[in-house]
Amino acid sequence: MHAAEVWHAEGDRVRCDLCPWRCLIAEGHTGACGVRRNTRGTLEALTYGLVSSLAVDPIEKKPVFHYRPGATVLSLGSVGCSMRCGHCQNWQISRARPEDGSPRAGRLEPDDVVASALEHGCPGVAFTYNEPVIWAEYVRDCGKVCHAAGLFTVMVTNGYITTEGLDYLGEHIDVWRVDVKGASERAYRTLCKVPSPEPVFQAAVRAKQQWGMHVEVVTNVVPTINDSAEELRAIAAWIAGALGPQTPWHVTRFFPYLDFAHLDPTPIPTLREARRIGSEEGLDFVYLGNVAEAGSEDTVCPSCGAHAIVRTGYTIVEHATSGGACRACGRDLGIVE
Repeated sequence: MHAAEVWHAEGDRVRCDLCPWRCLIAEGHTGACGVRRNTRGTLEALTYGLVSSLAVDPIEKKPVFHYRPGATVLSLGSVGCSMRCGHCQNWQISRARPEDGSPRAGRLEPDDVVASALEHGCPGVAFTYNEPVIWAEYVRDCGKVCHAAGLFTVMVTNGYITTEGLDYLGEHIDVWRVDVKGASERAYRTLCKVPSPEPVFQAAVRAKQQWGMHVEVVTNVVPTINDSAEELRAIAAWIAGALGPQTPWHVTRFFPYLDFAHLDPTPIPTLREARRIGSEEGLDFVYLGNVAEAGSEDTVCPSCGAHAIVRTGYTIVEHATSGGACRACGRDLGIVE
């Protein structure tokens, strides 16, 4: 048994304080995520070290564009999630439970993760595929040894975390790549069965301001749910105001899947409109994802218009920055190199 942290006892039950569900868990039961169980009055982290997925990816695949562009990361995940998104591409693991016997890459101790990253020449490690917040003890322990070995760390997260949870992880995470699924309660209730985006907003701001993390935002634009001009403008305005105009916003195309298989794919003009809205709201970098549109993922200097980074798929084909600034005019692009 691996004891969890970020919880407290309430009588014969335990209260998990890691995510905003703050589940009150009876003996022998798990919280909403399915991976944190009350075992004789102690909260147990059932998936500690249990890896379902392991791969070497370009960091651009996360997607992260403004932190160590062109780097590879060792990507790993487990099972379970704090949300239940109706369009989850990884539902086989996000909706799985440890007892399901789902396919695993094996059991990896934190030192094994570092050894694997170094073996594959990866300067960083990304916690991804399923929700890494619910794996917090493992992520924290991995983060410690990663930093000791000179590796950076990336959280690919839905951002649904409490202040206590974020502060537990804070000093061990370098990049907070967060999904912002909408700006309204309606969008969050419909898409992922949680009542409000506010905890996601608060955590992203704290990740940047309190812990100095590099933050990038992804919004998968789903027709009829979060694709209105009002919703997109509210997201863009929040990013610009709360996180700053240099924060990358990745606007990605939805394809019919799972609970939303009856919807149409996101029209390309809707994505272009989102990019226009983002620019109007003051964002310097709005990228289009899941589309084959030339230039939609290039980093263009907002001052001189030079193409500072040109991308084809996940590959960088031109890199004209120096120290995170545009090589042509010297404008700071907010890129960590």
